[in-house]
Amino acid sequence: MEIILLKNIDKVGDKHEIVTVKNGYGRNYLIPQGMAIIANKRNKAKLDALIAREEAAEALRVGEYQGYADKLKEVVLKIGAKSGTSGKIFGSVTNVQLAQAIKEQVNIEVDRRKINLLEEVKELGTYTAEVLFHKDVDCKVNFEVIAE
Repeated sequence: MEIILLKNIDKVGDKHEIVTVKNGYGRNYLIPQGMAIIANKRNKAKLDALIAREEAAEALRVGEYQGYADKLKEVVLKIGAKSGTSGKIFGSVTNVQLAQAIKEQVNIEVDRRKINLLEEVKELGTYTAEVLFHKDVDCKVNFEVIAE
């Protein structure tokens, strides 16, 4: 069954991509959940208009994303973690914790999937992560892991 994806779906495909999936997966899960539509002639024709409309809306938001990036470049985020006496933390800091810290400290909502940690964070200290707001707008975020 050929479908047009309306969202990015792991191990299936990216948004607006035409993919082939098993009939049951498409009819019973993807289509009822609003994640895909059937790739017939009419929907394929609508796809170009849909892509153009979403790209125009996203182009308007580039300025907003640039403002977010400028704010994040100026700030050093503080993330608390439980640690031992040697400075090693229990577990590690993830992009989920970083997204939560950005929301709490800078009041900017960032999807965790758009945050890329450049190295594993397993000790107290200062680190850098990359936030990809848009294909044209990205920034480096400095954060410090401190003991709770």
